[in-house]
Amino acid sequence: MKKFFNTAGPCRAHEHYMIDPLTRLGDVRSLIDESQYFVVHAPRQTGKTTVLEVLASQLTLEGTYTALRLSCEQGQPFGNDIAKVEAVILHSLLKACNNHLPPELRCPESPVAPVGSQINAALTNWAQKSPRPLVLFFDEIDAIYDESLISVLRQIRDGFTDRPKNFPHSIALCGLRDVRDYKVLSGGTPRLGTASPFNIKTESLRLANFTQEEVRTLYHQHTTATGQQFEDEAIVKAWELTEGQPWLVNALARQVVRKMGIPSDQTITPLDIERAAQNLIIERQTHLDSLVDKLQETRVRNVIEPVLAGLMTEGDSGYENDVLYVRDLGLIAQKDPVRIANPIYREVIVRVLNSRASGAIDLGKRSYVTSSGLLDVEVILREFMTWWSENAESMLSSSYYNEAAAQLVFMAWLQRVVNGGGIIDREYGVGRGRIDLLIRWPHPSAATSREWQREAFELKVWREGRPDPITQGLLQIEMYLDGLNLTHGTLVIFDRRKDAPSAPERTRLEEAQTPKGYRVQVLRG
Repeated sequence: MKKFFNTAGPCRAHEHYMIDPLTRLGDVRSLIDESQYFVVHAPRQTGKTTVLEVLASQLTLEGTYTALRLSCEQGQPFGNDIAKVEAVILHSLLKACNNHLPPELRCPESPVAPVGSQINAALTNWAQKSPRPLVLFFDEIDAIYDESLISVLRQIRDGFTDRPKNFPHSIALCGLRDVRDYKVLSGGTPRLGTASPFNIKTESLRLANFTQEEVRTLYHQHTTATGQQFEDEAIVKAWELTEGQPWLVNALARQVVRKMGIPSDQTITPLDIERAAQNLIIERQTHLDSLVDKLQETRVRNVIEPVLAGLMTEGDSGYENDVLYVRDLGLIAQKDPVRIANPIYREVIVRVLNSRASGAIDLGKRSYVTSSGLLDVEVILREFMTWWSENAESMLSSSYYNEAAAQLVFMAWLQRVVNGGGIIDREYGVGRGRIDLLIRWPHPSAATSREWQREAFELKVWREGRPDPITQGLLQIEMYLDGLNLTHGTLVIFDRRKDAPSAPERTRLEEAQTPKGYRVQVLRG
């Protein structure tokens, strides 16, 4: 069978290019051999189900354990109806047994038990009759919540001390988040917290993203199968754009080799990878939509808004808990400083948040490209000034992400101007005090397709009680230009003070120089 890059469902070794799943969970085997109960968590579509299925299959084939992955996802619609949730989970258990275990290892018919103890009774009965110790992976455990979730966790905890003869030898709860953030919507608390009914866990394992070497290994499988080469710089670019997020790594490659129709005898370049990334951003497939749906949650906004606005945070326990939650969702990087997880997510998030502004921008038939094919930054800025003077107040008053509203509107303007003809690179993060933007526009006189006209922008906000940020802004854009090896750029300063003049009065274009003499246009708005 011809293999392909998979972006839907678990990977199968005979169908898909894939990294060895068992290398991705560290020393999980020791936890199992020590009869531990633990947690495995990772964002959606990072390979959890693939890893669990392969691990369960291998453990069973070795002959020491009977291992099985079962999904709790079908229990989600039943909320606090514990009886129905138990019935669905037990049905999932029996189905998984029938699909993946030989008859002699399958779970026997469950005994009659009261509601709230049916899972405990079934697992006790199976462990007592099983010829091998049981290892179970409860996948999508955080799909159930409220009293039903508490009931399931308590039933597992209750059987913990009876293992392995009278209860499963080892159990892993697997889901999107760590157990501390499993939802409890009743009782006024959003999380289980430290007093969890699953306080028997030994460890919490997070499934890591691919390393750059793993991305190279994955892509070389395609080369081995088809002969199509990836330039080494293209592999590096793929890792930089995705930071190893498994779905994105596969989706980029699938775009290049399937959807973009690059012939198999043609080498894949970094530009091909960048175009594939732009396609993913524009298409915003299910994986990306499932992430951006979270942006309206208060806990997510508490973390993402300061990143976009470049603000410092209070750093209290509530914020720290929100950071952990948003990290578990996969929206921000796993290590400090707090930043969006990868450039593709950065672009998607901004496009979602500035969609209202983007829809309100009518560029008409105005061309922002000179007769020689270059972007005309002067025209871009002056046209924005006119539009901003008329629309600033309505745009700023209607944004849910108010602290970053002005920056989002300006980015929407640039996005409409570039409109797929070029690429916008963005850099922002908590405490930076600015957003750095770089437009890369295909240079009309370039000898190769990889040469660009590059235009740098830095966005800052004049906030209440602070001095005019012009001096700091010129120093910061000078550093940004040094890193880009440019000597000109644009500094945009939005005045968000309560007593600021009206938009028509404060919006203007000025000329300035950095301490090193770099020419900077300053747009005030």
